[in-house]
Amino acid sequence: MTAIPVDATAFAVFDMQEVSGASLDAALAGAGDELAVVFFWGLDCFNCEIAKKAMLARPDAIHALGLRWFHSNVYEHRELGRRFLLHGVPTWFFFFRGKQLGRATGWHGFAQFEAAVAAARAKIPATD
Repeated sequence: MTAIPVDATAFAVFDMQEVSGASLDAALAGAGDELAVVFFWGLDCFNCEIAKKAMLARPDAIHALGLRWFHSNVYEHRELGRRFLLHGVPTWFFFFRGKQLGRATGWHGFAQFEAAVAAARAKIPATD
């Protein structure tokens, strides 16, 4: 069986910072008042590569969502898979000021991802 090579292009294009179990909380704190998203993926994950290619097909639309991006290979950082009870990848978790606001499991197209972002953003507490 041949390994699927990891295409890191999406990580660079969307300025995704790699995180581990040891660095995730500090990274999320560093996002400040930005809506943060963690892209959980895995080595040899065909659907993860498809998701990245789909995202790269619409870079302007993805950038327009105004997200602070992080990523983690949960096959390497298994503690994150356990922490977030992941049953599959790709999965995206949304955070604001370190608080989890929602998730999107699997890539089902840009419209569904955009809706997941909007749902997470709607949970951000209003500031006076």
